[in-house]
Amino acid sequence: MDPDAVASVRRALLAAGATDTVAIFESPVPTAAAAAVALACDVAAITNSLIFDLDGAPLLILASGAAKVDVRKVEALLGSGKIRRASPDFVLHHTGQRVGGVAPLGHPAKIRTLLDESLKNHELLWAGAGDHNSMFSISYQELHRITAAEELQVR
Repeated sequence: MDPDAVASVRRALLAAGATDTVAIFESPVPTAAAAAVALACDVAAITNSLIFDLDGAPLLILASGAAKVDVRKVEALLGSGKIRRASPDFVLHHTGQRVGGVAPLGHPAKIRTLLDESLKNHELLWAGAGDHNSMFSISYQELHRITAAEELQVR
């Protein structure tokens, strides 16, 4: 567990006017499948926080756990830059969180964020809360509001 990363996410939720719904699990939930089992929900309601390297800058894509991001499609929609998979060190540097526990917020600096429109299909979403043992619940509308994400079809 990383209590500092989780505390950062909790502070960010409250600062954004959202409710602190962080849940801590005894066993790690580092993947959408593991989180869906622990939460007894559809894997499509898990919001993966995926960090990519967009020409040296971080790009956060909030995608459904049931989706595979089509980076070529996203590149075309953005109209500029090359999207590459980010290294674990790159992710940690820009988010303060390790791969598998990255949250949509609580980072040292604002990161450009895209929100997968398919997540609208779920009344309640779950997202990582800063480490492998924590998640928080939120609605699509509230997630969109607190992240100021650009809504896109990412798959």
